[in-house]
Amino acid sequence: MGVLESLTGLGLATSAGLNAYIPLLAIGLLARYTDLITLPSNWSWMENGWTLTIVAVLLAIEFVADKVPMIDHANDVIQTFVRPTAGGLAFGAASSSQTVTVSDPGSFFTSHQWVPIVVGGAISLGVHGMKAASRPVINATTVGFGAPVASTIEDFISVTLSVVAIVLPVVVLLFLLLMFLGFGWLMRRRKRHKEEKAAAKWAAAQGWRPS
Repeated sequence: MGVLESLTGLGLATSAGLNAYIPLLAIGLLARYTDLITLPSNWSWMENGWTLTIVAVLLAIEFVADKVPMIDHANDVIQTFVRPTAGGLAFGAASSSQTVTVSDPGSFFTSHQWVPIVVGGAISLGVHGMKAASRPVINATTVGFGAPVASTIEDFISVTLSVVAIVLPVVVLLFLLLMFLGFGWLMRRRKRHKEEKAAAKWAAAQGWRPS
């Protein structure tokens, strides 16, 4: 697996951490209708018409659920299992690894074909954790009104990152840097918000109100 393939897999797995279905749909559509990506035979199911239809339906459900306060939290809990799986599939397909062979499952492990899938799953799980941790901050500081805005931005990043990872993988590192900077800013804001709440509770307990 070369550097560019690794960057492509990294970008797609990161995208899956934000939205499980966007990178899968991007891989399938671009493989089916363009020459931008050619899937190995064992991954050809990703460009199958039925697969694309199912992924598109799941994407539509996710698109709505992730934009409604409270429901977005329940959705994140469910997606804890879905997004790492999607990330593993995306990384595996991008790196041209083979899927599990039913006739000889042992070769899947002895040939290390499982490594890209596990790596992709771990990357997606980490990004999913960042997303799930930042959403309560956004909801609390905007009284829920920030949920649809944040979700739309995340979807846009996921779409852009998926396409960039396939077309121009060297730019993936820049995207990741910007994402981590944004997450750091949100976590600092979360800490400040907690400190302000704690100070307000202490002031209330002392029977004092700020002028």
